[in-house]
Amino acid sequence: MQQLAKLTDEKLVQSYANGNNEAFDTLQTRHQSRLLNYITQLTGNRQLAEDIFQETFVKAIMTIRNGNYTESGKFGAWLARIARNLVIDHFRQDKSEPTVSTDDGTVDILNRKELSELTVEDDMIDLQIRDDVRGLIRQLPDLQRQVLVMRYYRNLSFKEIAEKTNVSINTALGRMRYAILNLRRMAQERRIVLTR
Repeated sequence: MQQLAKLTDEKLVQSYANGNNEAFDTLQTRHQSRLLNYITQLTGNRQLAEDIFQETFVKAIMTIRNGNYTESGKFGAWLARIARNLVIDHFRQDKSEPTVSTDDGTVDILNRKELSELTVEDDMIDLQIRDDVRGLIRQLPDLQRQVLVMRYYRNLSFKEIAEKTNVSINTALGRMRYAILNLRRMAQERRIVLTR
């Protein structure tokens, strides 16, 4: 690990692309403090910043693994650009939530489907979706299922998952990615619809 710490970012990216996961761990350790502080400044919310920080590294992993990373000598700036775009996407999505002005009194904001009680049919569909998801999760490989359950059902961060499972954050992120891909594939193969 100490030998890796002496390498440039670009050499570490090459090493990671060639299968050395420790190289990515070194990159993450090298950039995590500055990047997390940058995202926190942009969002003003530490919890949101940590989520976007994790998403940033997932995107970086996927880009490098897919061979789409273009060496520019500025890995840290590339990470910051990914993070900035994710922050913009997050706030853009928040803004796109519909808002209604009731100043003129013609719109009844309480007359909305999401505020109404669910029908028996809605309850049955929700129950079926939950059963389908649980069934698919049970079919995942053990390591993928473990990470997915810790993230979505126990609400642990990828850092906490990595610590509890004695693996790198990179490995935890990779297992989550494959778990989601496998769930999508299995749902598609079985023609299971997971939305109401």
